[in-house]
Amino acid sequence: MDMGLLKSERLSEQTSKLDLAPSKVTICVVNYRTLDFTRLCLRSIRKFTHYPHEVIVVDNDSKDESLEYLRSLDWIRLIERTGCDDTSGGDAHGNALDVAFEECNTAFFMSMHSDTFVLHDGWLGELMSCFEKDPAVTCIGSGKLELRPGWQLWLKQATDFKAHIRKMIGSYGKHSRYRYYNRTICSIYRTAILRKEGLKFLMGSEKGLTTGKQLYFDLVDGGYKTVELPPSKMSKYVTHLAHATTPVVVRDTARRRRTERKFQRRFNKVWNGTVIQRLLADNSLDN
Repeated sequence: MDMGLLKSERLSEQTSKLDLAPSKVTICVVNYRTLDFTRLCLRSIRKFTHYPHEVIVVDNDSKDESLEYLRSLDWIRLIERTGCDDTSGGDAHGNALDVAFEECNTAFFMSMHSDTFVLHDGWLGELMSCFEKDPAVTCIGSGKLELRPGWQLWLKQATDFKAHIRKMIGSYGKHSRYRYYNRTICSIYRTAILRKEGLKFLMGSEKGLTTGKQLYFDLVDGGYKTVELPPSKMSKYVTHLAHATTPVVVRDTARRRRTERKFQRRFNKVWNGTVIQRLLADNSLDN
């Protein structure tokens, strides 16, 4: 019997048993003191998303105006994490995604960073078509999204000698830090499969793996089918600022300054775009 068909049948059984809302996506955004970015992210979702969905926002004990803003929105499901020791950083983000996933009652779960912004209508429907065309697919996502032209990315990779050396001396095993994974910047997962396998977003942190990395490895190594979209295609749907939370989560001064410089260059390219400016001006999207 075809293994893909078998997994598809088992998936249907799992979905039925969990009583999940079919063909609906829970979009999860994690907030920690990033009012401007979180607001723009949510406005872009509301403006351009017509595929059946709901939005869960997890606030990591921000205690600032961003939390007050989120409390004013009646079209999201807000989860407030209070009194936690991991309010910032990768572990906090992973824990927040896991908290939201526990509350997910739809067949699909999407992770989206607060500095990721939707660019046009129909984006979610186009991504979901990958699941609809192939019931065996369990995850759709992409790697790091870049704003630079392809030739610049190729040149950077070709001349990054330090990276080549690190890869030569590093491990290429199942848990290698150099192994590809769909990043939680914007990835969609089948809820039933993640629950069936007991997968969490905050796995592998003790090995230095970032949020969602071990989860993706376990899906692939478990024989589940995933779709790895090239960044050039994912960038048609969403744009990602990257490092937007650096000022509030990175304590090392030198590293913070380096990252802030990178972020500022990216910010200037994104923030002045026509789509972004229109979203910023449309306060009705908050109501």
